[in-house]
Formats: sequence, C-alpha cells, structure tokens
Amino acid sequence: MRSGLRTSVLGAVTATAVALSPLAFTGSAAAHPGSGHGHGHGHGHGHGHGHGDSVRKLVKAVSGKKVKKHLRAFQSIADANGGTRVSGTRGFDASRDYVAGKLRRAGYQVTIQPFEFTFDGYVTPPLFQRTGRQPKTYTYGFFSDYVAMGDSPAGEVSGTLQPVDLVLPPGEPNTSTSGCEASDFEGFVAGRIALMQRGTCNFRVKVDNAMAAGAAGAVVFNEGQEGRTEIDLNPVLGGPGVTIPSFFTSFAVGAELAAAEGTTVTMNWDPVVETRTTYNVIAQSRKGDPRNVVMLGAHLDGVQEGPGINDNGSGSAGVLEVALQMAKTKPKNQMRFAFWGAEEFGLLGSEHYVASLPEQERAAIALYLNFDMIASPNYTFGIYDGDGDAFGTAGPPGSAEIEEDFERFFAGRRLPFTATAFTGRSDYGPFIAAGIPAGGLFTGAEVPKTEEEAAVFGGTAGVPLDPCYHSACDDIRNINDKALDVNSDAIATLAGTYAYDTGGIGDAPPAPPQTTARNAAADGHRPADSPS
Repeated sequence: MRSGLRTSVLGAVTATAVALSPLAFTGSAAAHPGSGHGHGHGHGHGHGHGHGDSVRKLVKAVSGKKVKKHLRAFQSIADANGGTRVSGTRGFDASRDYVAGKLRRAGYQVTIQPFEFTFDGYVTPPLFQRTGRQPKTYTYGFFSDYVAMGDSPAGEVSGTLQPVDLVLPPGEPNTSTSGCEASDFEGFVAGRIALMQRGTCNFRVKVDNAMAAGAAGAVVFNEGQEGRTEIDLNPVLGGPGVTIPSFFTSFAVGAELAAAEGTTVTMNWDPVVETRTTYNVIAQSRKGDPRNVVMLGAHLDGVQEGPGINDNGSGSAGVLEVALQMAKTKPKNQMRFAFWGAEEFGLLGSEHYVASLPEQERAAIALYLNFDMIASPNYTFGIYDGDGDAFGTAGPPGSAEIEEDFERFFAGRRLPFTATAFTGRSDYGPFIAAGIPAGGLFTGAEVPKTEEEAAVFGGTAGVPLDPCYHSACDDIRNINDKALDVNSDAIATLAGTYAYDTGGIGDAPPAPPQTTARNAAADGHRPADSPS
C-alpha cells in the first residue's frame, strides 16, 4: 500500500447479530442505460434469495490456513529473489507466475497484461551504520530510520560525523538554522560527514553548504517538534548538482548520533532509475453474465525493502483463495479477479487497466472490491467509507451499499469495525474516478493505534497498526492470523453474494456527509465528527 492511508472513526458493534441481507436483482447491464454501469436496477437494498447455502459453503471453504499457504509461497519467492517482490524484479515475476498458474489450473481465463513504468529504486541495498565500539545498523525506508534524499547521487563513504549548529533539545517553536549559513561550518574538518538538523532553509541549501565545506557526506535529521519527528515523506534536493551521498533520518536517529562526540558512520547509496516492464494478472470466470461483472482486486507487488507479506501479500492471498474456491461454483454474474503490478509506484497497474478498457467493457463492471493489507499485526477492521459520512469523501453511487454489506458481515460476527478514508490512495482509486462503485477492507499501516481503538480491537495503543510497514520485517511473521481469517471470510461473503446479485448497487446516490450522530447500535459507527 502506498503511504498516506490512515484509519480513523472507530465503530464498535452493539447491535444484535445481523446477517448480510439478500438484494433483489431485477436486471442486467443492458436493463438500465441511465446508470452508466452494469448494475442491476433493483430499488431496495437486498440480495436475491436462494443462494445463502452457496455463500456459506464458499465461506467455509476459504479458511485462513489456506490463505496463509499462499503467504508462505510469497515468502519463499522473496527469499529466493533478494528478499523482495517489488515490481520490475524477478521476485514480482515469480509472484505473477505463481498466481497465474493457480488460476489457470482452476479453470479461469487468465490474461497477463504487461506495461512499462519508471523503476525508481536501488541496485544494492542502502546502508547507514554507526561503526566503532557500539555499532548499529539503521533501517532503510519511510516510517523507519532513514531514507536517501531525492536527487542524492550514488556513493559509499565512511568517516566521522561532525554536528553542525544543532539545537538539542529542539526549540519550540522552530529555532534550528543548522547548515543554513556558510558560517555554520567554521571549524568543519574536510572529509567528515556533516550532521545537520532540519529547519529554516531548504535541504539543498544545507547540503550545498556542506559540500562547500568539504563534507564527504550529509545527514539531515528531522527537527524534533511535534509533527517533525519521523521521516519526511519527500526529502528532495531539488535537482542535479549534489556530489555527496545525502540521507534524511528521524529525529531520534539524529539525536542519538549527536549524543557522542567522534561518532563514526558508513553510508552507501546505489540508486537506479530506469524503464522496466511489469504486469497485471487478470482472471475471468468462463461462466456468468459478461454484461454484469463483479471485480475483486489486490496489488501483488511490495516495496523493495522487504518481502511485502502483509502489504500486500495478505490481500492478494485472500483474493486468490476466494477465486480458487469460487472456480467450483456457477456464478450468475461474471467474476473477475485482478492482481495489480506497480501499485507501490503510484497505482500504475490499476490505472493502466482502467484506462485501457473500452467504454463498453468499463460500463459492464458492476462494482470493484479492493483488498490492501488485511492482516496487520496490530489491526483494526477497517471498511472503506463508501457513503462519506465518516470522512466527507463518498464513492460513486453504490459504494455506500458495499460499505453497508461489509458492516453487516462484521455485525453478524459480533465484531467491531471502523471506517477508513475513501480517498483513492489504493487501487480502487482509478475505479471510483471512472464512476464505478467500490469498497474494500484495510487493517492499517503506519498510523499508531489509539487508546480507544485498543480498547475495542485489542492490541497495543501507541504502536503502529503495522509496525513493519514498508520494511524488511514485513515477512511471514508480520501477520495476524485472526485478522487474516476474518477478512478472508468477509471477502468470500461479499464475492459469493455479488456473484449471484448486484441489484441495488449503483441505483441511488450515497448519503451526503453527516455531522450528526447516527445510531451506533444500528450501524456500528461512532458519530462522523467524533475524534479519531
């Protein structure tokens, strides 16, 4: 999952168990040209009767243990390919082949859709290490210890750190001018690595001044005030011309490095930016009405820093197992399962797919369900806010009904759930931009769990929902088995239900954003204006 996704608006179920209500299907894609999509034009929200046994059998067949077998396969693929499954590498290609092979053997019509993209990563793994008598290796990646600054050149240097005009403890408000003036480098020893603090001037000014003083490398750490402690999401140097490797670290790392005089470090950065080819895997059922397509998807790629088992092996494995079990059924509507490439580079696979669809085929997609991180270790049960009542951003007509159906599933299990923002920051984004109803599940990424969430969902307050988000430790141990099992059942429930009926999806506009409390006992939400 791309950075920036957040969970909020907690919802605890206090109602009695509610089963997913059946919808009345009254038409196919051809029956209601006014909607722009192949959504059955039933007016009431209820799914057709008579298929409950089929859905229950599907849910029973989709066990968390079976889903986890796919995760173990993804882990083995990463282990055999440099610890990663990032798009544009052999690890991703092997993941593609694993998924496509399973789906073909199950009887699906499988399409491998190639597309080119700009791979922006590294050749050899980055290194930032404190050396000497107390060595320590720092973790690369956003939401970790450090990143290379945008436009940093390649280079490997070792040497002594020299602090430059630091303000420790940090001032409040901002008082750091570290590295902003040439005079800050009076007494700087050429060949050392400049340790600077964020503040006042831009990063390029600091690094240019360090180069002029003869620094062999530059390390800038975040300033330390509230909101400026972690890794900056976009620490860029503003173009070519920098000649020394330049890293950006969290405040904690910078303060630690500054604490002891004469600290020595090693830095290595070996970037690569080039055009590569990656792929989407699209599997379509051979049965079902092609004018009314139910589509499920998950991004198959991870980041270069790790195996990507929760992000997003978990969503891919859940969708894959549901597809394999559904291959044994006879859906009324055509089922389509997508495994996206290059999501971590900007939703590129799903954007390519939607943009390349002819209008008639795009209109035939009744709805799209997205699953991006469904087994975070410190999870919440997040449902995309299709009606917009929690975050003020609703999906296309029909998205509200999808959200309600997921809510019914969790209520029926007597499990709490929470709304998560529906802002287009995962692969549902291109679908909702095209007016296709969408929804899905998300168990959380880098955002710390609140005290309120911990009281409802369990887990640990103050710890990220996924402590290994975009990191090397996102491996097979970074999975919550309960969340994986429950969410896989939720995927199966809605996929099985919509396989027979999409009536009501897309018929009416979603409810407008609300600022007053709804009945929490009836729908599982806190008021939309409650604190997160």
